[in-house]
Amino acid sequence: MPATSSPRPPRPTLAEQFPAPDSLSEIARRLAERYLPTPPTPRRAAEPTDGLIGTILSQQNTAAITRRQFDALKAAYPRWEAALADGPDGIEAVLKAAGGGLSRVKSAYIFQVLDRLEETRGTLSLKDTREMDDTQVRTLLESLPGVGMKTASCVLLFDLARPAMPVDTHIWRISRRLELTPGHWNAVKVEKWFDEVLARDWQVRYTFHVSAIRHGRETCKAQRPRCEACVLQELCPSAGVFLNA
Repeated sequence: MPATSSPRPPRPTLAEQFPAPDSLSEIARRLAERYLPTPPTPRRAAEPTDGLIGTILSQQNTAAITRRQFDALKAAYPRWEAALADGPDGIEAVLKAAGGGLSRVKSAYIFQVLDRLEETRGTLSLKDTREMDDTQVRTLLESLPGVGMKTASCVLLFDLARPAMPVDTHIWRISRRLELTPGHWNAVKVEKWFDEVLARDWQVRYTFHVSAIRHGRETCKAQRPRCEACVLQELCPSAGVFLNA
């Protein structure tokens, strides 16, 4: 009689591999107190497609350029069907006129997203995602050209008021300096870890995301972190390194 193999034990989650430190709740509290003391109110976008395109534009762009390019697109194309009809070259011309880099790349992504929505759904609107669960929305968004985990998470968090936790370069850097996550993890793995350890609550995740990004921009900077002014100084294993440099 052939031997039967034992079922393979389930792979440990990221949080099981690297448990959240007890200091995480205090880190979140201090960041919120410093950068976002007024609890946010969830709001859903009138048209999530706007949020998706705005998020694509925001990649490697400043907030000012992103807003300028988005406003230029909406002025040129009051309906996204017009952008689809104009094609990638027309979209690129609008973005170039508004200023900012990567116009060719982003115009191609925007056109491909609109084309895929039209092809697979027969509509460019994403309003019906309000009635879908989080997993369904993420699956739909990540099936679109150029839309990865972070972009989908941004749309979920900011446009659909869902408890997602996008991780940008600031949050990735802060999590490494605080040794919340291993230094060799990439941003995608760090986002999955945060998704496991943070309360699945929109306000908790929105507050942590926004306050951590502001902390990264204002204090925990990439080149010269301002550790002397940091509200997390005594909680941060990296502070001594920079203060004594």
